[in-house]
Amino acid sequence: MGAIKKILSYPLSVVFYLFFGLALVVFQPLQWLGVKLGGAKAHRGVVNIMNLCLLRCLHILGVTFSFKNPHKLPKEQSLIIVSNHQSMFDIPLISWFLRKNKPKFISKIELGKGIPSISFNLKYGGNVLIDRKNPKQSIPALSQFGKFISDNNFSAVIFPEGTRSRNGEPKEFAPTGLKILFKNAPNALIVPVTINNSWKLVRFGNFPMGVGIHLTLEVQEPLLIDKEPEILLDKIQERVTLAIRT
Repeated sequence: MGAIKKILSYPLSVVFYLFFGLALVVFQPLQWLGVKLGGAKAHRGVVNIMNLCLLRCLHILGVTFSFKNPHKLPKEQSLIIVSNHQSMFDIPLISWFLRKNKPKFISKIELGKGIPSISFNLKYGGNVLIDRKNPKQSIPALSQFGKFISDNNFSAVIFPEGTRSRNGEPKEFAPTGLKILFKNAPNALIVPVTINNSWKLVRFGNFPMGVGIHLTLEVQEPLLIDKEPEILLDKIQERVTLAIRT
């Protein structure tokens, strides 16, 4: 980051966090109203608007976006969206640009409380919270989540790297979560997606934020679930990681 950008990043980061935090506080009661007055569909609409607002907050930092999807994704079929993971901003990016496919997330259980709007959505938006240290909780929860996705033609979003990449370099995919989803949503279409540059937003930690960054979300060629999961896992990882640019 150039010297001028680094200097600008401090005041811009303060302004960004003010608007970002305000958006989370405002959308907490709006989500509650959506659930109470309109059920899951209304809540989903509120969450879509929230994710758009969170992305718009990034414009304060001079962040731009591009979305590339040369493939026609079915809206009436469950999907398993498999993505690399670079920062927390991957979530609103996927949520907004793939909103027509009703994405639901696999998240660690710690995020289910204490964060305005985020925790509420994770608990009441059809997502699943798992305790990664407790297989007795996580495996049944993932199995139930896979069936839920399959029964409702929703999309499961999974970050099989497990943790975020701090420098954009892809990490080895953990196979367990994917295999559980394959088993419990056997008719789902697998959609590999690649995110680039969101790690640059937090290259210095949470403060200051990176500025003038171009985030990209690219949908790769979908795959059908077959009877050879190991080969399938290799194909998914290859399609996601080949498009990563560091």
